[in-house]
Amino acid sequence: MPCSLKDLLKDDVTRKEFLEALGHQSLLAIGYIALFSTADAAGWILKDNPDVSGKIVEAKYYRKLDAGAVQCLLCPHECIVSQKERGECGVRENRNGFYYALTHSKPCALHVDPVEKKPLFHVLPGSDVFSLATVGCNMRCLFCQNWQISQARPEDGKYMEVSPGEIIRMTKEKGCRMIAYTYSEPTIFFEYMLDTAKMAHKAGLMNISHSNGYINREPLSELLDSIDAANIDLKGFTEGYYKDICGGDLKPVLQSLKQIKKSATHLEITNLIVPTKNDQPENIKKMSKWIRDELGPEVPLHFSRFYPRYKLQNLPPTPVKTLEMARDIAMEEGLHFVYIGNLRSGHEAENTYCSNCRKLIIERRGYAVIRVELKGGRCRYCEHAVAGIWG
Repeated sequence: MPCSLKDLLKDDVTRKEFLEALGHQSLLAIGYIALFSTADAAGWILKDNPDVSGKIVEAKYYRKLDAGAVQCLLCPHECIVSQKERGECGVRENRNGFYYALTHSKPCALHVDPVEKKPLFHVLPGSDVFSLATVGCNMRCLFCQNWQISQARPEDGKYMEVSPGEIIRMTKEKGCRMIAYTYSEPTIFFEYMLDTAKMAHKAGLMNISHSNGYINREPLSELLDSIDAANIDLKGFTEGYYKDICGGDLKPVLQSLKQIKKSATHLEITNLIVPTKNDQPENIKKMSKWIRDELGPEVPLHFSRFYPRYKLQNLPPTPVKTLEMARDIAMEEGLHFVYIGNLRSGHEAENTYCSNCRKLIIERRGYAVIRVELKGGRCRYCEHAVAGIWG
């Protein structure tokens, strides 16, 4: 018989018992399993059928309209929300003319990951990061790999009650130097991320974010004061792709990329190549040229392999030759650090090569870092400075 939810916090519960009792998605299970050793001591319990009338936090970015409606100003959707309704993300609700974030301190996934998984290849190679997410997203990507949580609402699944202070404590207990806001879209748990990130900096921890970049200028500006590094998904390079496949717009993402690059936050970019959808060489060339001209050739670009997921299960995985073609185009356009990722067998394009002498300076196998030939952020062979956070 499966164990009860109460039994999940016992130290001797097996993985099989946990998965059977949880009865939910594996990503959430993996996250909870990582916390078994400390969840009991913290007094946390898994919440089943969340009560969204419980603890909520007033949203930071919105304005009041007539007849009790509000307009969200957090992301480019700028939803106009009537009373008792929610915005596009499904996790912000109008209650009597006040707009509330429903998932503050209610993560659905907590896990320790290598920083390379984010992916951030130019940030403290080989380091572990404490990752967190809540449900919800402000896009509707047909290829989403984490759709079980990104397309969910607070009442759909299970979560833990974990305050920003508890996140800081857990991060330190796990021996991590960084907190990652990831898995789903961190923009939609903006207040939780911001409160945690500010506290993390005071505690001497770094903050990293993996985001779709679909956020308005003012909230992004406030957030960047507390985010040390970000990987932004540049999902395609046409408005049609963003509209039809992602449920968003390209222009605001490009604006976010330029804003991040002008800040002190380290920037990397991921482009998931989906066969027949955004794999046209001419668009990859345009995207690479835009990155070079608007952001600079030193910004790392990750081409990621697509696997059939969610609503695009009819398509095959991205051919490795397509990924190699994209990398060749990007490098021909002058980008210095172009990677291929999400390959189960690994690839030499996961390595980092000095843009000056072209020698191997960071060797990787999957998410594992084999060796680093850097000294003070410079190539050990030619002393050329390499963009990133190395110390």
